[in-house]
Amino acid sequence: MSAAPMLEGKVAVVTGAGGGIGREIAIAMAVEGAKVIIADIGASLTGEGASASPAEQTKAIITQRGGTAEICTESVSEWVSAQRIVQAAIDHFGRIDIVVNNAGILRDVIFHKMTPEDWNAVINVHLNGSFYVSRAAAEHYRRQESGAYVHMSSTSGLIGNFGQANYAAAKLGITALSKSIALDMKRYNVRSNCIAPFAWSRMTNSIPATTPEQQARVARIQQMTPDKNAPMAVYLASDAAAGVTGQVFGCRMNELILFTSPRPARIVHRAEGWTPALIAEHAMPALAPSFMPLDRSGEVFCWDPI
Repeated sequence: MSAAPMLEGKVAVVTGAGGGIGREIAIAMAVEGAKVIIADIGASLTGEGASASPAEQTKAIITQRGGTAEICTESVSEWVSAQRIVQAAIDHFGRIDIVVNNAGILRDVIFHKMTPEDWNAVINVHLNGSFYVSRAAAEHYRRQESGAYVHMSSTSGLIGNFGQANYAAAKLGITALSKSIALDMKRYNVRSNCIAPFAWSRMTNSIPATTPEQQARVARIQQMTPDKNAPMAVYLASDAAAGVTGQVFGCRMNELILFTSPRPARIVHRAEGWTPALIAEHAMPALAPSFMPLDRSGEVFCWDPI
């Protein structure tokens, strides 16, 4: 006798579900019994334009596999339109149980050349969008005293990367948002977790690959297909994850990673207090061995995906 689908009877909103990781999560959730709202405006990688075609393609795949899905082409980056995304779940399926904040754009540029438009566009979709959609669902979660959030973070924010100050700030901000939701809504049996996904998709195919080192890195990333991130998203959205909240996970090929949050690494004390000169002479030499290295994601995850 086969086990019941893990998300049977649940309704999920997956933003950015028109392609890549979002599409794979939407499909996996539908296969596991969830009714899915495919929320995607069909914009370009940098956030321009709009088309229903990507969402329609995702819906066609879900339908072919016997699942149930509807499309919403509203933007996550505005409060009113984000409300409509959640309302679409209520209108079509009568409830909402799962929110996957996956929608994203990129405006990669070195910090000293980044414009306010580059900054605001990325923050609005990733960070503000995660807040808007989550907040819209919170009223329903609170009334029914249940619900799950799965937010997409990134090692660009957790660790660091070149040319992504906007994206990195948004993605690390999302981890703090998720932890705050987990704390504030625990009393309503609502859970909130993050996934830092590793995958080759249109969000990563702009990585430069001109040097042998860069080409080797891209070859490693290409092995990590978007579907490798879907099982963790399904699990975190399911009742099987009832005790899991406020965490940040990574999915890298067949590796599952648990990330830590910043905590005190070393403390120095002086009963008489500190002067700038004493900090230079005593405190900083004592603290320096515990400094966070100025490293990047690719340097920390330097081994081939396994």
